[in-house]
Amino acid sequence: MTETEVLDIFRQHSALLEGHFVLSSGLHSDRYIQCALVLQYPEVAGRLCSELAARLRHLAPQAVVAPALGGVIVAHEVARTLGVRAMFTERQTNTMILRRGFELAPGEPVLVVEDVITTGGSTRETIAAVEQGGGRVVGVGSLVDRGGGTAPLPVPKTSLMTLNVQNYRPEDCPLCQAGIPTLKPGSRK
Repeated sequence: MTETEVLDIFRQHSALLEGHFVLSSGLHSDRYIQCALVLQYPEVAGRLCSELAARLRHLAPQAVVAPALGGVIVAHEVARTLGVRAMFTERQTNTMILRRGFELAPGEPVLVVEDVITTGGSTRETIAAVEQGGGRVVGVGSLVDRGGGTAPLPVPKTSLMTLNVQNYRPEDCPLCQAGIPTLKPGSRK
């Protein structure tokens, strides 16, 4: 599957939004990728996540972990394709942790997956939660890297589509300066 084919899927499902958005990272942007509009279709989610799994299979993970909420479907579908367990992290008192009885064996090889990576903040928090739980992160995967591939991560990463979308700190945002109201479509409100 090429990046153009992935982009076409997102366009077909109206998942590339334009406006003035506040991202989970706190940054502002004039474009937003709403993966939920694509992932709501199990056949499409399965196709995209199977492709991501194929690109990460060589890392031989025994589990796949994602940050809730956006990465849960991605983790489930990637894990299903690889024949391993799927888990997710959640925030508890502003810290990403494994909950709900999820456990990792000491040194267990784990993939961390996301729907969209921008700065890599949630991904790094999920990596920390996996390591805190005893796992060893062997790689990161995402459907979309909207940061142009610049997010600093301590392990190899793979994305089905890389976009270079301009992000702004709130104090430097030309959309704010123009008085355009913000939208916050992400999972962290």
